[in-house]
Amino acid sequence: LRHALARFDHAGEVEVTWRSFQLDPSQRRGDNQPTTEMLSGKYGVPAAQAAAMQERVTSLAAEEGLTYHLDRSLTANTFDAHRLTHFAASRELADGIHERLFQAALVEGEAVDDTETLVRIGTDVGLPADEVRAVLDGDAYAEDVHADIREARALGANGVPFFVFDRAYGISGAQPIEVFLATLERAASARVS
Repeated sequence: LRHALARFDHAGEVEVTWRSFQLDPSQRRGDNQPTTEMLSGKYGVPAAQAAAMQERVTSLAAEEGLTYHLDRSLTANTFDAHRLTHFAASRELADGIHERLFQAALVEGEAVDDTETLVRIGTDVGLPADEVRAVLDGDAYAEDVHADIREARALGANGVPFFVFDRAYGISGAQPIEVFLATLERAASARVS
C-alpha cells in the first residue's frame, strides 16, 4: 500500500485508518505456541511444510524490503494488543504502535498477549507505562475492538491483511503494488463521478 501511495497522484488526500481484526478470537490468552506448529495442526500438514509456508511469506516480505523472522513467531490472542492500538490512536500514535507490534510479533517472536510485553511496546512508542497498564488492567477500548471486528466481517474480511477503500473496494491478502494502485485510482474516479 505504501509503495502504491507513493505512485498515486492523490496520495495527500488518502487517510489510512488502522482497524482491529482477530484471526482466531478463540485463541486463549497466554496459550501461545510457535506459529509453525499452529499452522501444521490447523492445516494438517507436516511441520516442514508449515515451515515452508512461513519461509515463503518471509521471502515475499523481503522482496518488499521487510525483514521477518516468522520462524520465531508465536500465536497469541491479540485482543489486548488491539485495545492498546486504540489507546495509542487516541494519542495520535496509531502508525507507531502498529509498526512496533508488527516488529514484536513478526521479527522478535514476542508474545503480544503478555501484559508486560504490551506495556513495554506501548512505552517504546511514547505512551506512559502507568496509562498503558491501566488500559490493559480494565476493559477500555474493548467495545471499539468489537465494533471494528463486526465492521470488518460485514465488509467481507475473513483474514489479514484486508484493505478497504472508501468502504466500497476491498483487497484481501498481500497483493502486487499494481493492484493497490488500480484500486486507489478506481476509488478516486468513483468520488469524482
